[in-house]
Amino acid sequence: MVHCPECDTGLETADDIEFAEMDATTGFLEASKRFYVANCADCGATLGSGVAGAKAGGGAV
Repeated sequence: MVHCPECDTGLETADDIEFAEMDATTGFLEASKRFYVANCADCGATLGSGVAGAKAGGGAV
């Protein structure tokens, strides 16, 4: 089982993690990327982050 490194809460279901979109920027080919962080739903500690694909309505050409 996976646990939050800050509060030791068990991370068993999707409800145990909150995903938040942090920023959307327009880059090469005018495709917008989504940056997100995954936080513990219990204490709010950041567990990870990443970049998603092109955002809908991002203005891609």
